[in-house]
Amino acid sequence: MNDAHVHLVVNHFPIIGTLFGLGILLAGIFMKNTVIQNVAYILFVVASIFAAVSMTTGEGAEEIAEKLPSVTDQIIHEHEEMAEKLAIVLYALGLVSLIGLYANLKNHSKASLVSYLAVAIAIVGVFLGKQTGTTGGEIRHTEIRTNATTAVDQNGVGEAEDDD
Repeated sequence: MNDAHVHLVVNHFPIIGTLFGLGILLAGIFMKNTVIQNVAYILFVVASIFAAVSMTTGEGAEEIAEKLPSVTDQIIHEHEEMAEKLAIVLYALGLVSLIGLYANLKNHSKASLVSYLAVAIAIVGVFLGKQTGTTGGEIRHTEIRTNATTAVDQNGVGEAEDDD
């Protein structure tokens, strides 16, 4: 198992974990249930840990991917830039989630304020996660690149081409 393989295995959880965590946290706020909120906080902490692992394996994955056909430095750089932004947001979300867990366990008066802060950060995380996932997918899935066109091969079957 090389860094590219590990990266592909772990990079989905920060995105999906943040999306699920956001839904769970909103349900916990709406239901005024701190146990449900705590589940979301734990998901956010785990997502931030997986973000760190994704960032750690990203360089090794880049070394392998840049040698593949149709993979350009620009595509990798775009993904790397988005991933760095997402990682910062998820690290902040993980920290706020730890504070939220503590506040809920201690029945602190500011616990609800922390939950709303976590919602705001998670919304940004979901947006950046979508962008990061798309730019990552574009590395190997040329059909989702914005400059992809459809060509018809000799058999009349459409296949994706890259305009690069």
